[in-house]
Amino acid sequence: MATGVPAAPSSSVPAWRAQPVTVGALAGIVGGVMFGLMMTMMMPPMLGMIGSLIGAPGLGWPVHLVLSAIIGAGFGLLLGRRATDWGPAAGLGLGYAFVWWILGPLLIMPIWLGMGPMLAAALDTPNLMSLAGHLLYGLATGLAYRAISAG
Repeated sequence: MATGVPAAPSSSVPAWRAQPVTVGALAGIVGGVMFGLMMTMMMPPMLGMIGSLIGAPGLGWPVHLVLSAIIGAGFGLLLGRRATDWGPAAGLGLGYAFVWWILGPLLIMPIWLGMGPMLAAALDTPNLMSLAGHLLYGLATGLAYRAISAG
């Protein structure tokens, strides 16, 4: 009679999928790819501007994806436990992205690049396109978070 450790059920979720920061970072990369593709098609100079944050316009994609992962990790940490179904995951992702649209392209990035806050220009066409991209990021991140964490 063998007395070993019982095998885990085949439907068990790997331990890393229970880590909100890890799942959020991966989901953020998914959202970042979606947003990055949109920027490449609709706002090509933006990726160079993102690379300029570290003084390397040619590194826009890698910088964008690192920031996407960091912001996604924040989503996991702050909101991941509430993204338990598709609807809440989508809604939380959209809301989180809206906040980051204000923080990122309207405050942090222009201040970092010496242009000052851009809140007064929030409704200008480039910033509205940025809002659309951020909302795409948030939707994709929230849904990816739900998909990854659920297994």
